[in-house]
Amino acid sequence: MIRTQYATLEKMIIHNAASHAQFNPGKMGKVSLVAGTYLYAGLNCLEPGQEHHSHVHPDQDKMYLVLEGQAVATLAGEVHELSPGGLLLAPAGVAHGLRNPGPARLVVLVTFGPPPSKS
Repeated sequence: MIRTQYATLEKMIIHNAASHAQFNPGKMGKVSLVAGTYLYAGLNCLEPGQEHHSHVHPDQDKMYLVLEGQAVATLAGEVHELSPGGLLLAPAGVAHGLRNPGPARLVVLVTFGPPPSKS
């Protein structure tokens, strides 16, 4: 058993992260997968046409890894197309965002370090 500030975890192994995707027709779906003391992992799930607008995390590094679908990502004002296996790292303080141009759903593994604070 592993204890963290977020949860007591029996396991920190997920064999098919994309199978946990949850979509919302009105806005991007978010799924928390695991969180430790220094790292968080979850999913961003976007229907075609949905967008996670450009934003900044002043004290967190963030990584996107496309698992399924196609993404148009922005990083520091530059636009990049990402396919499954494509990875983007946004260091703390750097603007970043995602859009699903379609036609398929988009599932992205998201990691933060340090994890988002619990308020």
